[in-house]
Amino acid sequence: MTEIPTDSARAKPRTSSRRSEGFGRHLPFALILVAAVAGFFLLRDYISFDTLREHRESLLALRDAHYVVVAGAFLLAYVAIVALSLPGAAVASVTGGFLFGLVAGTALNVAAATVGALLIFLAARAGLGQTLAARMEASEGTLGKVKAGLRENEVSVLFLLRLIPVVPFFVANLLPALVGVKLRNFVWTTALGIIPGAIVFTSIGVGVGEVFDRGENPDLSLLWAPQVIGPLLGLAALAALPIVIRALRGRKDI
Repeated sequence: MTEIPTDSARAKPRTSSRRSEGFGRHLPFALILVAAVAGFFLLRDYISFDTLREHRESLLALRDAHYVVVAGAFLLAYVAIVALSLPGAAVASVTGGFLFGLVAGTALNVAAATVGALLIFLAARAGLGQTLAARMEASEGTLGKVKAGLRENEVSVLFLLRLIPVVPFFVANLLPALVGVKLRNFVWTTALGIIPGAIVFTSIGVGVGEVFDRGENPDLSLLWAPQVIGPLLGLAALAALPIVIRALRGRKDI
């Protein structure tokens, strides 16, 4: 006699399937976190200015012999550093200027950082971001107001995350994914917003050979020099202006 499956029996495979799908959504971001922790302990002594100083002649020779191949390898390596949140992003930016000059180096640095940031964004949005964004969308309380405010000022907030130097790059990639910002806005604000900082680090790399010849390391504190931080803060204020205007208009309507 054939036994007819009950509703509870039928529901078990679906529950198991949902659990596996949920785990699969979180897996990419979990792998990034594991790689970030492992990279911090295993690679921090290798991706350094000392390594660049030691191998600079061989790198220049390899670049001169196989420019396109070296540029492609550099791009992929930088994407991996950003996407996996490995230590050495500043060293990579300086290396881009050292190997490829200001224009090409800046272009490669911006492209690699943008692609790496996009990979983190997609990984986080597929897991934690999807869950949190759904809860914020369904909420009518404080979370709902936060979501509405972010949607209204999305582009300005994204630019602020990129232009204010105190915000870590990983955080600026993660937070937008967790609150459900639009993918296209994340991509283009990232690409444009990191250009000023990329120019600074790449320009340091252009002259890093002379710095090494003096037995010194590059001075990354240049980012905080008045002639650099001033324009960055000015751009940040410009990005924040729409938020201020909307806030003032909202008060007038009350």
